[in-house]
Amino acid sequence: MNRRHFLTTAAAATAGLVATQLPLRAAGAAPLLDSKGKRIKLGMDNFAVRALKWKGRELVDYAAGLRLDTLFITDLPGIGSHVPTVTEASELRRYATDHGIEIQLGSWSICPTSKAFRKDWGTAKEHLALGIRLAKASGSDVFRVVLGTREDRKTPGGIEARIADTVKVLKSQRSLAKDSGVIITIENHAGDMTAVELIGLMEAAGKDYVRANMDSGNALWTMEDPLDSLEKLGSYAGSTSLRDGTVWETPKGCKVQWTAHGEGSACDLKAYFARYAQLCPGIPVNIETISGFSVEFPSLEPGFWDVWSKKPAAEFARFLAVAKRGKPMESFDGNKPETQKGELERSVRFLREEIGLGTKS
Repeated sequence: MNRRHFLTTAAAATAGLVATQLPLRAAGAAPLLDSKGKRIKLGMDNFAVRALKWKGRELVDYAAGLRLDTLFITDLPGIGSHVPTVTEASELRRYATDHGIEIQLGSWSICPTSKAFRKDWGTAKEHLALGIRLAKASGSDVFRVVLGTREDRKTPGGIEARIADTVKVLKSQRSLAKDSGVIITIENHAGDMTAVELIGLMEAAGKDYVRANMDSGNALWTMEDPLDSLEKLGSYAGSTSLRDGTVWETPKGCKVQWTAHGEGSACDLKAYFARYAQLCPGIPVNIETISGFSVEFPSLEPGFWDVWSKKPAAEFARFLAVAKRGKPMESFDGNKPETQKGELERSVRFLREEIGLGTKS
């Protein structure tokens, strides 16, 4: 049993016993400073502990217990009620401020023709407008949204048509976003867009109010090397939802499995965050661990490339190099509350102690 396997197994076995009050540690990596000489804020995406069904103050209390800087609430009901109000968002902002936590806010699809779009929030334009207002009230400088998932690449017109539909919705709320001082950040989400495609969307909508929510784990779902994705998206980043992962070859192509930070092989995290510090000054690192399952990308099977016909060969070659150094991982139940807490808290420790992230460590 190698050291990494031992640590992973031991940590998983004791995940349910991890205290929510993580101690500050004097030893370890020196603080990592960004290109402006500032320490990089460390936070969490509430989706990482979704099984606990925490909302509002419960999330703030947990983030404060972990001594984090930011709490990224990426679904509007996470504020508190199913349809939160501006008053509720303002009250949560005050509570978070009292506990030393900065809130960032987000929601899901704003593409009306995406398979992931939910009509129970009204029209896409109405949902985006509501999110911007709630972001301002909660003190968030961003409002994170997504286009959809990789299934949208198979829809009529492909991902290009869905990008065009999303741009129209974004432009409809440009004035509201700019007047509110809220940047709309759109994520490379669940295999929907590559970094290059997301850049095209931002350029078409307008970089003055639309930036990227950069997701290193989702880069693997578009068959990209996370470091290459960072190079392309880093200067566009407005927010983040980051995780580690592993890729390995299979008879059909390859598989991707996400992991806690420091437990994957897809990326040299010290190199990743050293470059992040240069490209993304002032942008917090929010952890969004989603683990336990693998997804196969059958690149050797007929028809697979029908929806990836524009992917550059060099980009895919970099991804294959990532896969060649990976080893198969066993699946596990990642939906248990204690498992999700364990994954997040191990990530916090690794990023704080080995990388030097966070302003409170």
